[in-house]
Order: sequence, then C-alpha cells, then structure tokens
Amino acid sequence: MSELFAALADPALGLRGRLQAGADLSKITWFRTGGPADLMFQPADEADLVAFLAALPAEVPLTVVGIGSNLLIRDGGVGGVVLRLPAKGFGEVEAIGRGRIRAGAAASDKRVAAVACEAGIGGFHFLHGIPGSVGGAIRMNGGANGVEMADRLVEARALDRRGGAHVLSRADMGFSYRHADAPEDLVFVSAVLEGPEADRNDIRRAMDEVQHHRETVQPVREKTGGSTFKNPPGTSAWKEVDRAGCRGLRVGGAEMSALHCNFMLNVGEATGHDLELLGETVRRRVHETSGILLEWEIRRLGRFAPGAEVEPFRP
Repeated sequence: MSELFAALADPALGLRGRLQAGADLSKITWFRTGGPADLMFQPADEADLVAFLAALPAEVPLTVVGIGSNLLIRDGGVGGVVLRLPAKGFGEVEAIGRGRIRAGAAASDKRVAAVACEAGIGGFHFLHGIPGSVGGAIRMNGGANGVEMADRLVEARALDRRGGAHVLSRADMGFSYRHADAPEDLVFVSAVLEGPEADRNDIRRAMDEVQHHRETVQPVREKTGGSTFKNPPGTSAWKEVDRAGCRGLRVGGAEMSALHCNFMLNVGEATGHDLELLGETVRRRVHETSGILLEWEIRRLGRFAPGAEVEPFRP
C-alpha cells in the first residue's frame, strides 16, 4: 500500500482530492466502530474521480462507502482503497422541471426530500426519514413508508473501474426489495428522480408524519445502523426478533434496542465483533423459534481482527 500511496500521491498525476493512508473508519460510521482503511480517497469532483479510477490498478480492491449510517466495519479494517464521495462535489440537489430532481450521490436523502417539497414534487416524503445518501439509496433500493427508490428513479449516472461513464435506466437497475442488480464495480455519482406534482402543505404534513413516527418508535439518538435485518415475506423483522426473545439482548457493548428491536445499538464501547456476533446470534434464535432465516440489511465490510472471527449462522 505504501507504493500505491506514493503513486497516487504523485503530483504529476494531478489528483485534487484527499488521499489518506490508515484512515480511521470508525469516525465515519454511525456505530462508531471498525478498523482503518488501507487507503481512503475523497475526490474533489467527478473529473477528479475519473482520473483516480483510471490510475487505480484493476487488481486493487475498491470499496465505496457513503454517510455510514447503514454500515458495520469489522475490526481488522478494510483492504485496498475505500472511496468516499464528499458532499462538496457530489452533494448538489436541484429541481430541473417536469417533476424531476437531479441529485448527487453524496446528497443526503433528507436534503432531496426538502428540495422536492420546495418544488412541489410529491412522493419523496419517505426520504425525510432515511438517514442515508442518494448513492446508498440507489445501491440498496432504499425505502420506507411504502415507497422505495425504484418508484422514483429515472436514471442513474455511474463510473466503472476505468472511469468510463454509464447511464442506467430504472429497468437497468434490476430493483427488488432492498436490492439492485447493478454491477458491483460501478460507482454511482448522481441520479435523476421524479415524482408527481403535489401541494407543498400536503408534502410537509407527510414529512412531519414520517419524522414523528421515526422519533417515536426508533432510537434515533443512539449509535445505531438503522434496520438490522430485512423484513421477511409476510412478517416484520422486529416481530420475529421480539418473538425469539431478543429484545434487549446484549453481547459486549452491543444491544438489540428495547425501543425497536430490529435496531442494533452500540451502547458502550462495542466492537465490530460485538455487533456482528449479536446479529448472528439473533439470526440463529429467530430461526430456532420460527424457522425464518433473517437477512442482514446492514452492510458489513472488511476483515475480522485475528482470533475474533464471526461465523455466519447457517441452518
């Protein structure tokens, strides 16, 4: 990594973004846990990102992260290069007419909802309650309150590992519940979204309802990663977690919230190991109770610390 760092930091390459070795990833995740990145790059803008991708050897692993709200970094850190798009350069949001919005991948979901409200564009109230970014919402088909990104996306702009640009339509994305089939090596940089014309007061009321519900039933002021597991067909993840007796279950400094038991919390000095072991313990207990195999919604990345591996539960 030292040779790669030197090559990418060479002034002749002309990169204008921020390149760090050993970047502390615990500072960018809402859980506040996890080991370092071998290298982390935050590009200045899309042109800078194109130059970086063109210079990055194809064999070097590249991991894209966003706001870090739905992310568990393991204690051994992340190998290769972690790419994080900053709001400055990738966070612009603007109404572009005909009920459409153009948003950068680093724009917060909440910001998109606010711009849509101001422009009288309905159907974006659900984003007001999702503490993530547009890029993450595209990659995982983020949704809430009966609406998801698949309902709003017109097209997404992405770069491949060589810096080549691609525009993907809604059909190209292969959306399903909390999932998109778009190639994993694509880096989303922006999107065009659309919704119906609506009264601003009605939009604001819908956003207020989302906010009230979130503050009432979710531990929004805790160190959490949001919904831990995807909802299984025909039921809710929290109901199955509760039925298995896992509400308030604790491993080290990690705990399933007593307020909303599909939320995992860092209630002390939890490690990535504590959190992942708690999640796998819940998955096992739920399967033993109901026969349902819960799927992680939280994205888990990186290497385990030596001697602190977590085996995924398999029936």
